[in-house]
Amino acid sequence: MNLTAMFENALDDLMKRIRGMLVVVNNEHQGAGAGVLAGDGLVLTNNHVAGDGHALEVTLDDGGPYKAKVIKRKVDADLALLQISDHGHAGAIFSTQEPRPGEMVFAYGHPWGQRNVLTGGVLSAVTTARTRRGELTILRSDVQLAPGNSGGPLLNAAGEVLGLNAMILGGDQSVAIPASVIREFLAEAHKNMPRSKAAEDVL
Repeated sequence: MNLTAMFENALDDLMKRIRGMLVVVNNEHQGAGAGVLAGDGLVLTNNHVAGDGHALEVTLDDGGPYKAKVIKRKVDADLALLQISDHGHAGAIFSTQEPRPGEMVFAYGHPWGQRNVLTGGVLSAVTTARTRRGELTILRSDVQLAPGNSGGPLLNAAGEVLGLNAMILGGDQSVAIPASVIREFLAEAHKNMPRSKAAEDVL
């Protein structure tokens, strides 16, 4: 088997492993974005995708739409946690490894309303952005994003979530909120809700 075929087979395997983690988050006032299943009926997305929190619906790869409510926000990190009635799906795996500039990364989302689209690139830098509450660690990459990618995962080659795609910077660089920030956000949320094995799996 040549290298091209091996690479294509690896991408096909990656798509099969990650397909179930991605959801559509629809806000009737602002359109649709993406989200990531976080276990135990929870969905992680961008705060700007959740918007004002009214009339939110989440569609899974194999079901829905489900009505969703916002149960936690971290505005300065552009993160929101939603809850839906479906509890039968495991959460995504969030990477515990330090992201390495130069490693291959993949964005998974719904650009321009096209479901389950994968784009690839390299991690350009691990840097910081200034917010009203101080500095926030961010990931920059050259993966192609478009409206509908926000809230979707930035993945490593193993299919682990390195970050949550948030915005395009300068037209050719994409910004993601790293898994380290996400893990802290989820840990804070889980302090105030009943714990379950599904919830613990994402921590």
